[in-house]
Amino acid sequence: MTDRDSGSRGGDATGADPEGAPSVPAALSAGAALFNEGHVLAAHDPWEAAWLPLDAGDDERLLHGLIAAAAATHHATERNWSGAAGCAENAVRYLGGVDDAARGVDVATVSEWCRRLVTDPETIERARPPAIRIDGAAPTFADLDLAATLLAAPALADAVAHGDEATFERAAALARAERGTGRTRFAELLFAFLREPGARPQVAARLADHVELTDRKRRDVDDLF
Repeated sequence: MTDRDSGSRGGDATGADPEGAPSVPAALSAGAALFNEGHVLAAHDPWEAAWLPLDAGDDERLLHGLIAAAAATHHATERNWSGAAGCAENAVRYLGGVDDAARGVDVATVSEWCRRLVTDPETIERARPPAIRIDGAAPTFADLDLAATLLAAPALADAVAHGDEATFERAAALARAERGTGRTRFAELLFAFLREPGARPQVAARLADHVELTDRKRRDVDDLF
């Protein structure tokens, strides 16, 4: 089994639980890869999508802390020192309520980075933020399975302005619908969008064409009844 057809704990192979919300492991991996690849603010999207439906508990605090850490890092990059310090303080508080290896995440390193931002947000100009590590590894786009890819690709599309997020969300839904049919067109294009930076404009254009074609065919069928 390859990373392209393996699933994640807590959901099916597309990373959705029975209620349709993203699984926490898939969201963690997607957000970590976005963060580690330098798309810090975009990392917020998959984490928030998994966080919003959660009740209070370790997963809720972990995701809330990571969201705040990403916001703090983004504010620091934008030289919004007060915003960075405030979000970093929130991150330290949320992450302080979870185990140092919750869901395999290296919480201690993230917390230490945020403590630095609280006292000296200008540290971003002297040091890069540490990679977010899960089970000892720092995920990049090349490491993501299908579940995480379907969460990361729309967030990246919005961040790099290739295509629009809504089209990529629709493509992700179509990739989920492909599962078990023997077709992988949408999944393969979403993998390519993440993993082939130089081809992103072309991949985004092809993806948009396939989404439009698929939806037009469905509308034509609906009009027959």
